[in-house]
Amino acid sequence: MWCCRACGQPWPCAQARLLLKAEYADDQIGLSLYLCGLLHEAARDLYRLNPDDGPAPADLFRRFVAWGPYRRPVVNPP
Repeated sequence: MWCCRACGQPWPCAQARLLLKAEYADDQIGLSLYLCGLLHEAARDLYRLNPDDGPAPADLFRRFVAWGPYRRPVVNPP
C-alpha cells in the first residue's frame, strides 16, 4: 500500500522525506533518480491492487517526485 511503517501515512511521509534529504544531501541527482524509480514501482503496485480506482498520475508525481531537490517554482503567464 506504500504506507509508512512508523506512522501509517502515505510513504514518503514528512519524516521519510527529511531522512531522504539528509541521506542524499551530497547526491541530489541520486535522490531524484531514486524517487523516480520509486514512483514507477508505486504506480505499478498501486494500479495492480486497484486497477479501476488507482491514484491519479499527478497525485503520485506530487507524492514521490515534486518535493524533491529539483523543484521549479510555478510561473504565472504574463
